Amino acid sequence: MLDLTGSATDLGYVFAAKTIPLVTFLLIGGVFADRLPRRTVMLTADVVRMAAQGAVAALVLTHSAHIWELVVLQAIAGTASAFFNPASTGLTPMTISPERLQQANALRGLAMASTGVVGTAIGGGVVVAVGPGWALAVDAASFAASAYFLAQLRLPAHVKLEPQSFLADLLEGWREFSSRTWVWVIVLAAAFGNMLGSVFVVLGAVISQRSLGGPLAWTVILVGLGVGSLLGGFVSLHVRVRRPLFFGSSLLGFLAIPMALLALHAPAVVVAAGALLSGGANMIFNSLWETALQKNVPAAALSRVSAYDWFGSLAFQPLGLVLAGPAAAAFGTSATLWIATAGTVAVATLAVSTASVRQLEG
Repeated sequence: MLDLTGSATDLGYVFAAKTIPLVTFLLIGGVFADRLPRRTVMLTADVVRMAAQGAVAALVLTHSAHIWELVVLQAIAGTASAFFNPASTGLTPMTISPERLQQANALRGLAMASTGVVGTAIGGGVVVAVGPGWALAVDAASFAASAYFLAQLRLPAHVKLEPQSFLADLLEGWREFSSRTWVWVIVLAAAFGNMLGSVFVVLGAVISQRSLGGPLAWTVILVGLGVGSLLGGFVSLHVRVRRPLFFGSSLLGFLAIPMALLALHAPAVVVAAGALLSGGANMIFNSLWETALQKNVPAAALSRVSAYDWFGSLAFQPLGLVLAGPAAAAFGTSATLWIATAGTVAVATLAVSTASVRQLEG
């Protein structure tokens, strides 16, 4: 997008085009994931995302891409992810004993982080060497690889739920979600945290392009984030704490570090170091959070509760993506980043100060 129009606002629109349908269809995806075999839901989503990203790659490679086409295709990919994500959370407990859920979530996080590091490095290299179109083509192929490995899983038979209306399914999931204070408080914190984090995504890419050295600088920062996630995954394999959500929430303040470093006009390698700390903290928190959900929410409602989690967590992210560019134009890039930094620290404080979050035991 920056090559196509050079506009931070347009970049935010394309990011938002993927996120808005993701948020919109998450609750529907959660119901489908509890009603249908979860692997089937995930396989279908992978095929759709492969097709959408493949079409984006073709448009970029043929130099015929228009903004509206990229927006539509990203909306399709986001809709597919709305079905994949809740099914993924519900699938994990079907593959492992309850005692090993934290290690399973940590290993899943490690897999995502390690391929994220390799993928970001390769993607950045491909963009620099031959252009973004080929990087997008590799991205499309990765969904085919995901579908292949999903097909190899040996899973217990799908347990069918009692017949009831779609609305009844949604209300049942809502009751499970809203009856646990620690769940909705963490989701509320994530909603604002992700909105503020989207400011880093948009402005980080723009600052890298304009003053830190171009796409390679942004790649270095993203690799730092990925390496941090990888290290956080290793820590999650072994960490044992009596109050996991309190410990995990106390790490969320680290997410503000790379934002502050960007605001201070730090070099790319310094921002990458801050991103490493941020990625590690976020990975540890996510492993502990998913384990808490899987241990404390009934299996039959887990995908629906996960859908409410994803829905709430991402609800304000499109707003952050869309407003990041205009806010930077109105108040200045550094001021916008400082606001996001302060807000992130406030969100972490809210989570840690909630009694039910502090008291939940693993």
